[in-house]
Amino acid sequence: MKFLTKIALLSSVAAGILMAGQAPKAYPAGDLGKLVKLGEDIMLHTDTHPLTKDLVGNKLNCASCHLKGSDGKPGTGDGIGTFIGTATAFPAYSKREKTVQSLQDRANNCFMRSMNGKRPIIDSKASMAMYAYITWLSDGMPMHMDAKRPCSPKNSARWAKNAKKFAKIQKKATHANYENGKKIFAAKCASCHGDHGQGMGNFPPLWGKDAKGNWLSYNTGAGMSKLNKGAAWVQSNMPLGQGGTLKDQEAADVMLYVDGQERAPFDLKKGLLPKEKMGYYNSKVLDEHHSVESNFKQFGLDLKKIKGE
Repeated sequence: MKFLTKIALLSSVAAGILMAGQAPKAYPAGDLGKLVKLGEDIMLHTDTHPLTKDLVGNKLNCASCHLKGSDGKPGTGDGIGTFIGTATAFPAYSKREKTVQSLQDRANNCFMRSMNGKRPIIDSKASMAMYAYITWLSDGMPMHMDAKRPCSPKNSARWAKNAKKFAKIQKKATHANYENGKKIFAAKCASCHGDHGQGMGNFPPLWGKDAKGNWLSYNTGAGMSKLNKGAAWVQSNMPLGQGGTLKDQEAADVMLYVDGQERAPFDLKKGLLPKEKMGYYNSKVLDEHHSVESNFKQFGLDLKKIKGE
């Protein structure tokens, strides 16, 4: 009986990895709790927070992609992008960097890509705070390091499966799919993100520049800029509160349209601080470039033909 009880307990704990929507009920005590709260604040206000605003090159926050759950906290949403369980997977291998990455590595690298900015210094106050917050969301969950990809156990398998599925769909894309994506965007996305992807209120921008010529959204090195990965995220999370309602072709088409718009090109070296300030950069890939055109070419697509230009 004790053995069965133990098995049931372990199963319930393991099941906790797959549950999203709420953070732990209480913050840690003392300075650790203060650091977790700081990390949460940075996640919500990344582009304006004093510790990170100079490292962000657009109008996005971490919570723009790592959505709030039922508790209102960033990264507790149930779709792809949840932080629930993420810390249990690290250290984890990253195919992109071709090294084993720490959780700080993973979070900091988002600043170069999704935030179109500069990579924070490892162990800086901002980096430690974000690390502490994400780790807190996995408190009490069993560890299981990921040898394949650096993401939450909740995301790992479905992320890989859906990215592969959408890669096959996008390789067959035509101008008709692009036009259909434009219609879907107008019908289901523009009311929150604006007719021109500029963002509205608390809803983030998806492409383009502001009146001063500053980039608004993620650059071409971000996962969202990849036609298959962006479609997987959108199908899981959008429209807001209706994740899982878009059909495969709908999700593929709308991201064909969104990712076909103007956004900042990615140059890895421009996202890194000077070596004497940054310290060691944990990657075997030291030169990387992407553009909207190259992201389409990755799937055998000609951007101009897809857009009908």
